[in-house]
Amino acid sequence: MTRVQAPQAADTALVRNAFEYCLLKAVPRVERGDSVNVGVIVYCQARDFLDARTHLDRGLLLALDPAADVSGIEAAIAAYACVCRGGSEAGQAGESTTGQRFRWLTAPRSTVVQPGPVHLGLTADPAADLARLAARLLPSH
Repeated sequence: MTRVQAPQAADTALVRNAFEYCLLKAVPRVERGDSVNVGVIVYCQARDFLDARTHLDRGLLLALDPAADVSGIEAAIAAYACVCRGGSEAGQAGESTTGQRFRWLTAPRSTVVQPGPVHLGLTADPAADLARLAARLLPSH
């Protein structure tokens, strides 16, 4: 009979944990619903990981709405990333746990920057998966 050993510290990188992610979309004219992907947020409870990658393709945004408030949308996108990092810079939300911040960030809202639905996956490295998702899902990233 073969005995399975518990993973050693060096093997922890091989352990895959559940993670959640969502896309952030800029919707310059909410009444029309047209959108462009502007960010990805990844949360992994087991690794206490919450981070975002953002990129605004101004050309795509302005193609949707030539009168879009680009600087306002950039500020809103930056606020999402700031809350992911947490701390006093993020205000009251920054004092919450990573899980609470993720739930707040992904709550549905009808604004010019909106979170999409939350998706699930397994990861051994949430930062690497965040980079992979950003490269795949963000335009010109």
